[in-house]
Amino acid sequence: MTAGVYLIIRIRIFFNSGELRKILLYLSVLTIFISGLRANFETDIKKIIALSTLSQLGVIIMVLSTGFYNLAFFHLITHAIFKAILFLCAGVIIHGVGGTQDIRAIGLIRFQRPLIRIIVILARLSLAGFPFLRGFYSKDIILEMIYIINSNFFILGFIIISTILTVTYSLRLIYYRVWRGLLESSFLNYHETNNIINPIILIGIIVVFLGRLLS
Repeated sequence: MTAGVYLIIRIRIFFNSGELRKILLYLSVLTIFISGLRANFETDIKKIIALSTLSQLGVIIMVLSTGFYNLAFFHLITHAIFKAILFLCAGVIIHGVGGTQDIRAIGLIRFQRPLIRIIVILARLSLAGFPFLRGFYSKDIILEMIYIINSNFFILGFIIISTILTVTYSLRLIYYRVWRGLLESSFLNYHETNNIINPIILIGIIVVFLGRLLS
C-alpha cells in the first residue's frame, strides 16, 4: 500500500511543478475526508482499519504535495508501526469471536483480555495523535507545516475536519471493541499463545517509546 508513496518520494524531482503539487494536494485532502467520514459509519472492523490506512496514506500524500519529503517518510514509518499492531489485534479478536467482524458483536474484552484492550487503546490513541505516543510526533509537525504554508481557507477547513474525523472513528472503535458489545462471553473459550501475544507486546512498547527516539 505504501509502495506508491515511496515511489513519489524517490522521484520527487518530477513533482516540483506547481500544478502537479496542487493536484496531489486536492486529491489527498479529498481522500482523507471521504475515508475518515466513511470510517465513522462502518461496522466491519477490517474495513475500518483499511479506511484508516487510506486516510493516513492521504495524509502522507498531502505532506508530499507541500514539499516536506522527509516528514512524509517519517510519518510513513510511524504509521506502519501502529497500523501493524491494529491489524494484529484485529486478527486476535476476530479469531477469538469465531470469525465475526462486526464491531457491535465483538463483546466486552475488557474482562476477558485486558492486555488486548490496553494495546488497542494505545494504538488507536497513537493514530489519533495523542500526546507523547508515536503518532503524535509526526502528526503534530504535519499540522504545523500545513498551517504555515500559503493555503486557502477551503483546503485548511477540510484538513481540520478530516483530522477531527480521525479522532472520532478512533474513539468509536475503542468504544465498541472495549466497552460495549453484544457477545459478552465471546472470548471466554479462547486463549492466545505466546507466539501471538509476544509480537503484540513488542510493537506496543515501540508505539509508546520509539516515536520520541525517531523524532
